Order: sequence, then C-alpha cells, then structure tokens
Amino acid sequence: MNSSLTTSQRINLLVRLGEYMDSNLLEWMDIQDRAVNANQWFTAAHISLAIENIADQFLKKDKLEKWVSHYSLHETQKTVGIVMAGNIPLVGFHDFLCGFMSGHKLWLKLSSKDDILLKHLIAKLIEWEPRVAEEVLIADRLNNCDAYIATGSNNTSRYFEQYFGKYPNIIRKNRTSVAILEGDETDEELSLLADDVYHFYGLGCRNVTQICVPQGYDFIRLLNIFNRHNDYADLNKYKNNYDYHLAIYLLNRVPYMSNESLLLVENDMPYSAVSVLHYKYYDNKEELVAKLSTSEEIQALIGRGLTPFGDSQKPALSEYADGVDTMAFLCGL
Repeated sequence: MNSSLTTSQRINLLVRLGEYMDSNLLEWMDIQDRAVNANQWFTAAHISLAIENIADQFLKKDKLEKWVSHYSLHETQKTVGIVMAGNIPLVGFHDFLCGFMSGHKLWLKLSSKDDILLKHLIAKLIEWEPRVAEEVLIADRLNNCDAYIATGSNNTSRYFEQYFGKYPNIIRKNRTSVAILEGDETDEELSLLADDVYHFYGLGCRNVTQICVPQGYDFIRLLNIFNRHNDYADLNKYKNNYDYHLAIYLLNRVPYMSNESLLLVENDMPYSAVSVLHYKYYDNKEELVAKLSTSEEIQALIGRGLTPFGDSQKPALSEYADGVDTMAFLCGL
C-alpha cells in the first residue's frame, strides 16, 4: 500500500483503541461526560452501550483480521470525504473504521450533535501513532475529494446527490428496523425486544419502530414487559414527544395502547415517531420476511431465525448500513 502504515499496524492500533474504549481511565470518562452535556439525547448509559458494542463487535483482533481478509487492499490512495450522522453516539464509527482499514486519506465531517467522542478517539490514535495525522483529518468542508460517503435523511440525501453525485459515492437515506413476532415469545425474548425498541430513544436506523404480529396478539403482556423502560419518560425531550403524539391521537380519535412510556398504534408504515411503536398484523411469516427483506426502507429484521432479539444494535463488521458493502466500495476506488 502507498500508505506508510501496514494492515497489521492498523489492526493493532484499532485493538489498542478498543482496549482504551473499554477502560475507565479518567480522561476517557471526562470525554464521555462532555458528550452527555453537549447533547440532551445522549445519556451516559447509551454512550456506554455504543462504546461496548463497538469495542466488542468491531475492535477485536480476530474479528478484524477475518473481516479484512475478504478484501484486496491495493496501493492507490485516494481522498475520501465522509459526512457523518449524529443521531446516536459514535454512529459514524464504522465508516471511519472502513476508511482507516482501506488505507485511504480520510476527511471527516462530524455531526455537531456527535463531535466529541470520535474526535477524541482519533486524537488518541495520533498520540500513539503520529502517522495517522497524515491520513485522518477532521474538516468543516469536504471539497475536491475523490469519493464520498454521506449519511443523512431522505431530505439531506437530495443535497448530497447534488454535491457528490458526479463522484464515486455511497449516499444513505432513512432506514428503520422491524420485528416479526410469532405470539409465543418468552418473557426474556420480549424483554430483549424492549431494548431494540427503546435503546437510544428509538433514534437509530437499527431501532425497531414497527412490530408485525399474528391475529389475536396479546399486547397487554408485551406492554407490561416493556414497563422495564418506563424511566425513558423521565427525559424531557422524549416525554414531550410522547405527550405531543398522545394529544394528536386523542384529537383524531386514533385507537392506541400505552404503558406510560410508549404509544402502540396500528399502522402499516415501518417508520414511527419517537415514543411511538407501530404494529400491523400478518398471516404468513415466510411471505412477510421475503417482502421486508427486499425493502429499501428496512435496515434489520428482528425475530426468530432473523437478527436475534436484543441484537439490533450489535451489527458485525460485515453488516453494512443500507446493505452496501462499504469496504468493497473503498477497495474498488
């Protein structure tokens, strides 16, 4: 590779980063506190969860070596601009990781909602290995890059297409996740599903925003088990969403069910608002899985024989956003 860092050196640096992220060092704890203070949607528990998932799923030596062995890392170094989202803590880490392992020069535009954690982690990499500074730059503008990766909403994707469309690119739009229930799930399975729904206040594309259920489904049992996350209503921003949508449903006489922290409403749309979970009925699970698996709106399918309950926020290295292989894209530049 053109870069001075070898693949094994990169992997060793990332493994060291994972160990640092797993630590309780005062400096790292202080950075996490700063991130909590900078964004009202970020809680200490959710930052810890994001860190744990990244360290466990992405930054283990055996996983990195196995993952990278599937790609041909060539010698041509390009400049890749990456526009990151900020909906959940460190949501852009996987894009950074792919860019770093591919050996390209990275220009990162961090979201103002999540610009503390990753900035610090990159600074640690540079502290341990100064050559990283030549490859990773945090920038306000991403002009004249050779390729772009941009994550945003359906709305911002139009602007990304306008700005980056003439370059090689990956432009991501809105996605969400859906769970398929069979009706005889255990209490433990439903408790794990509650994590898939509630964690990160439902703001991530891997959060479950709709459940598909058989006719005659017992919603009361589900909501009672979901009570374990009723403390989410303690966050003003979350409670304001709950109160607002409750008022809309009451005004419009929309039937709903609730457990004081979540509004359960029948709706065919997979996307739901913060504090709302949609449900719909189905007759044939195989047909439903086949239909949802090909939908461009769905990031993950949760359920038996699918992504396990409780694992929606724990993607493996090779589980790419929007199903587009980021590493293959980068290695093909």
